[in-house]
Amino acid sequence: MVDFTKHINSFIIKAPGRLRVLSILSLFVFNLTSGQVADSSRINLGFPVYSQYLQNGLLINPAYTGTREVLSGFLSYRMQWMGTSGSPLLQSVSFHSPMKNDKVALGLIAQFMKYGATKSTSIYGSYAYHIKLKKGKISFGLKAGADLSNTDYTGLLLNDPGDPVFSSNEKSLMLPNFGSGIYYFSDRLFAGLAIPSFLNYRRSSNGSAVPYHSFSQYDFLFSAGALITIAPVLKFKPSVLIDYSLQNTRKLSQLDINGNFIIADLIWAGGSWRVSEQVAVAILQVQLNHQLLFGFSYDYPFGRMNSYSKGSTEFVLRYEFRYRVSAANPRYF
Repeated sequence: MVDFTKHINSFIIKAPGRLRVLSILSLFVFNLTSGQVADSSRINLGFPVYSQYLQNGLLINPAYTGTREVLSGFLSYRMQWMGTSGSPLLQSVSFHSPMKNDKVALGLIAQFMKYGATKSTSIYGSYAYHIKLKKGKISFGLKAGADLSNTDYTGLLLNDPGDPVFSSNEKSLMLPNFGSGIYYFSDRLFAGLAIPSFLNYRRSSNGSAVPYHSFSQYDFLFSAGALITIAPVLKFKPSVLIDYSLQNTRKLSQLDINGNFIIADLIWAGGSWRVSEQVAVAILQVQLNHQLLFGFSYDYPFGRMNSYSKGSTEFVLRYEFRYRVSAANPRYF
C-alpha cells in the first residue's frame, strides 16, 4: 500500500471545514489498514479487515486451502465506514480445492481495495499439504503473490490547486511477497496460525520500493473455534481471531470474539465484538442448499468512528462445486 501520510498531513493543514474532517478520516483509514509507524520510508503492506472471514479462512490463512474438501468459490463485497467521503470499498474473489491426491490442495485469491485516492490489488496463489490424523487433519500452507498499489491525486478537490505536494501522483508499486500458515480441523474444532507476509518494503530516494526482511516486524494471525451441539436442530460456534505483531509500536492489532448459532443447518445467526476497534458486528447467513451460501453483516462502531460513520456492510456468496453431498455430515469449518 502507498505511504501517503505526509501528503495527507499537508492537505489537512490547508483544507477548509468539512474537507479537513474528511482528510482526517482518510488518514485514519490509511493508518488502520496499514499500521503506519514512525519510519516514513517504510511502505506498510497491511491487509483489509473482513467480518465474515470464518466462511472463507483463505482470507487469513493459506493452510485453509482445500479444507472444504471440494472446489469452493467465494465472493465478497464490503462497504467500510458508510457515510464518509472516500471510505474504503473492498472486494475479494477466491477459489480453492483439493487435487486428485487429496493430500495436496491449490488456491487462488484476489482482493481489490479503493480508499481515498488509492487503489490496490492483491493476487496470491496458495498451496497446502494435508496430513490425516486420528480425529482430524492438519494442513501446512504457503502463499505467494504480489500487492499492487496506485495513488491518483487528480480527483482530489484542493484548497490550493497549486500545492506542490499533490503536483504529481505517487509511483505505482508492485510488491511481491509470500506467507505461510498451519491449520488443524476436525468435525468439532479448528485452530490456525498464519504469518501473512515475510517481506517488508522501504521507499528509496528515487521513490522505488526496496524489499527487506525483519523478524521484529512479523504479524501473527491466530484463529480458533469449536462446535457445540445444544439440541438436534441448534448448534453454537464460538471462535476468536487475534492479530499480534512483534513491532514495538503496536502489539495487539486486532481481537475478534465471535459467536454464531446454527439453526437446522440452514440459518447462521450471530455476531462479533472487535475489541481493538470497538465495533459490534451482526451476521446473518443462509445456507440455501448444500452448495450455496449467502451472507450479510453489519458493523456498528462504538468507538471514535461513531460520530462520522453509519457503519459498514458486507455481502458474501459461497458456491461449492460438488455433486455428492453428505447431508448427515455438513461442514461447519
